[in-house]
Amino acid sequence: MRMVDLIEKKRDGKELTKEEIHYIIKGYTSGDIPDYQMSAFTMAIYFQGMTDHERAELTMAMVHSGDTIDLSEVEGIKVDKHSTGGVGDTTTLVLGPLVAAVGVPVAKMSGRGLGHTGGTIDKLESVPGFHVEIENKQFIELVNKNKIAVIGQSGNLTPADKSLYALRDVTATVNSIPLIASSIMSKKIAAGADAIVLDVKTGAGAFMKDLDDSKELAKAMVDIGNLVGRRTMAIISDMSQPLGFAIGNALEVKEAIDTLSGKGPKDLEELCLSLGSYMVLLAEKAQSLEEARSMLIEVMNNGKARAAMKTFLEAQGGDGSVVDKPETLPQATYKIELEAKQDGYLSAMIADSIGTAAMLLGAGRATKESQIDLAVGLVLNKKIGDTVKKGESLVTIHSNRENVEDVKEKLHASISISDQKVEAPKLIYATVE
Repeated sequence: MRMVDLIEKKRDGKELTKEEIHYIIKGYTSGDIPDYQMSAFTMAIYFQGMTDHERAELTMAMVHSGDTIDLSEVEGIKVDKHSTGGVGDTTTLVLGPLVAAVGVPVAKMSGRGLGHTGGTIDKLESVPGFHVEIENKQFIELVNKNKIAVIGQSGNLTPADKSLYALRDVTATVNSIPLIASSIMSKKIAAGADAIVLDVKTGAGAFMKDLDDSKELAKAMVDIGNLVGRRTMAIISDMSQPLGFAIGNALEVKEAIDTLSGKGPKDLEELCLSLGSYMVLLAEKAQSLEEARSMLIEVMNNGKARAAMKTFLEAQGGDGSVVDKPETLPQATYKIELEAKQDGYLSAMIADSIGTAAMLLGAGRATKESQIDLAVGLVLNKKIGDTVKKGESLVTIHSNRENVEDVKEKLHASISISDQKVEAPKLIYATVE
């Protein structure tokens, strides 16, 4: 086989075989295929696309390029959840304990984040003492005992995907549905899940801004999962404005605790109930979505979801008392209100721009070397569709510096107030099963 022939074949819109795709990924990972040829290949995919079977084989070739996680010793059906990202996306912090409380095993591999706030691990490390540096054996034992544990990402999980993404980033081939879908699904499959629930975001704060593109990506990932033997479904949810109220690490942990008690923001609670119902159904703990939802609401109301959060934190060295006393989480020195400049109705929130404002405070990383301030962030006091009075607080800024004029300027530019009443955006646009 010659790489130049395979580039030509894909350039001309022909379907590659399993053997050809695995040859390409193996050769690129080993260094036998150079960047310039792989760049030509990804550009051919960008313009010609891939068939469902090509996408599935590309995904599995990336899975087999490195380590895979063996969760066979975990009792029950392991259901993983993945979000395509957004602002104030606290769903993982809620869903883990929530579905664990009804007996669904959550063996979660998470990472640190670049962007508006930290990743799941950064957020959890807001809890004093919490750590993810545990051996695989202990990880399995904790999941079997408590139904939930979180471990850091393996250094050699899907190395082909890491190399390929870095290449795509500098060759204008990031926005390719086959390459995005294969990238996401390869990591989920390598992490050992039996079934996968996807939360595909759409809107201004999402990777996919356009609803049709979000639907196409969701279908591509669901098709890949089912073709390779993982029961997979997706929800397409709104990210035209931040999810929930909190944007920031400790602030999001507190919001997750509130939501597990049934006292969180209604949009965050509803999305978690929707995603969680599918996780419970795919884990075969319920016979229908309605039954699954009822089970989740019950553990929210009777305190079992909160108890699962406390057990999870304590099992990994964390101070579980934060569940009862969230005020013991890291606190910022200053709380500064962003006041509305006029009466009216909140008509728009540019989610990714609001996320950038949180990053200016230190809530996220601009580069891998950036240090996160776990205490800082934003708490929204108004959402799209709400009535606003001049002088009323739109956002509470949690800061460790007194002068936040740059943050205020960014927030005012990101939030629009109109004279005409505006309807709140739809939360869930579609499901792909």
